[in-house]
Amino acid sequence: MLTTKRHEIILALLKKQKTASIHELSEHTGASISTIRRDLEKLEQDEKLKRVHGGASHIHNNRYEPQLAEKQTLNESAKALIGKAAADIIEDGDCIFIDAGTTTKQILSHLENKNVVVVTNAFHFVDPLIEIGVEVHLTGGRAKSKTGALIGGQAEDTLKAFRFDKCFIGMNGIHSKHGFTTPDPEEARIKRLALELSKQPFVVVDDSKFQEVSFSKVADTKAAAILTNQHDNAILREFQNTTTVKVVKK
Repeated sequence: MLTTKRHEIILALLKKQKTASIHELSEHTGASISTIRRDLEKLEQDEKLKRVHGGASHIHNNRYEPQLAEKQTLNESAKALIGKAAADIIEDGDCIFIDAGTTTKQILSHLENKNVVVVTNAFHFVDPLIEIGVEVHLTGGRAKSKTGALIGGQAEDTLKAFRFDKCFIGMNGIHSKHGFTTPDPEEARIKRLALELSKQPFVVVDDSKFQEVSFSKVADTKAAAILTNQHDNAILREFQNTTTVKVVKK
């Protein structure tokens, strides 16, 4: 079978079922495992798919943004590990920014008994923080129900009044070439500003966000340390040349 035809079959299967194992792709194309591995490497270089452990997955279009309820059920255990590791970095006396997101939300419960001040653009983070006695400041702005974030000029103006010891920012995509990205340009500006205003900026992402690219660029990967559960050394090496990567352990 010609390489181009084999690539068409691979991409069509991924479009249909979103993910496929190397063995499954081998069966569908009649090609050897080693040939499929080379195909996946080439197609990933061409940004037509994303390699994952044992196979490949379909790449979402750049404006794709799941609903908040949908995101909360994805990779929950990984997000919990990352949230705990992020909280362990926070020290008494810190003034921090916590971005709206399902991974950043996992930080909140670990802040009890910590003497910190939190600024956030996530309107649904306020009650959980107040309940555990954390001083919290909420940005103004337009409420975006899809992500639970406050965005827009008012949110940006509020942020500019603060300086942070640390910030924890979620992302929809992290790519060695295209950097940190998110679908919404207004949310991208909030994330970028928070990174710039922090002494120690962190991006918190589970392994599904690697090699994904969204519509709006937030920053190059050198702009923040990465806190993740990603354990694939081949993927991690692409980022370790530009920034610090902290890998959480189970």
